[in-house]
Amino acid sequence: MDARKLKIAVTPPAFCKSQTLKDELSRYFPDAVFNETGRYLSVAELIDFLADADAALIGRDSVSAELLRSLPKLRMISKYGVGLDNLDQEAMQCANVDLRMTAGTNRRSVAELTLGFMIGLCHNMLSSSEDLKQGVWYRDGGQQVTQKMVGIIGCGNVGQELVRLLQPFQCKINIRDIADRSEFCRAWGAQEMGFEEIITESDILTLHVPLTHDTENMIDQTVLAKMKTSAFLINTCRGQVVHQGDLHQALGAGEIAGAGLDVFWPEPPTDIEFLELPNLMVTPHIGGNAKEAVDSMGRAAIQGMVDYFSL
Repeated sequence: MDARKLKIAVTPPAFCKSQTLKDELSRYFPDAVFNETGRYLSVAELIDFLADADAALIGRDSVSAELLRSLPKLRMISKYGVGLDNLDQEAMQCANVDLRMTAGTNRRSVAELTLGFMIGLCHNMLSSSEDLKQGVWYRDGGQQVTQKMVGIIGCGNVGQELVRLLQPFQCKINIRDIADRSEFCRAWGAQEMGFEEIITESDILTLHVPLTHDTENMIDQTVLAKMKTSAFLINTCRGQVVHQGDLHQALGAGEIAGAGLDVFWPEPPTDIEFLELPNLMVTPHIGGNAKEAVDSMGRAAIQGMVDYFSL
């Protein structure tokens, strides 16, 4: 197949900002086009950008049945990143659009950010930083992560990487997953636990699940009320997994000690009062956005296209 005759459209801003990744893709597909806006595209912009594309390299763009009906030439999508909740896979099958995705490409980056939230929350790094910037010299070093009871809900690629990173901290690690993780637990000294138990016993509860009908709003007012008042909640997976309004109320009322969020719904978040809570530590969905993760996700997506077109 002559790759020079293929139109490849690339949408993720992080990929399109990397000249190295653009050059690597262009070596296989010389006529590849890139989203140069520096942001994700609106639906109308996305339809225009993908018009006449044979294949698309997609990040967090929403791929719906409506979108696919506007793109009759599209043959395949190579996923940049690991979440699939933005892709209507049933609609893709009906439209005969193939999907290529490599799991785990950003697991170290997300796991490291999660660990950063753990350390930052436990050691009062956010509040101490804000106080000092306001000229307040108030010394409260918080507590150590070491030997805390850490509950990990979702122990796939990221959850397992976090378990590895936590080894020097001598934490008691409990996991909850729909898959059997008993072999992994034996190897790394973790323990499988029921949902209710992991919520009530964790000093730090961290979420690493895909967004599905079962996980949407999984952490709500009922769950938050069962957590320790001294506990921290961390979410670096998908914003909709946590009911943001319920978390706002719980943090404001002191029902839990604090939270660290890298993900929101919507994104970017619009509830400024929520973002300004003193016991909320936030980052703008950068967990999988470290340079090394961008390179890894980008090369995996490129390889998906190369394999599909047998180049």
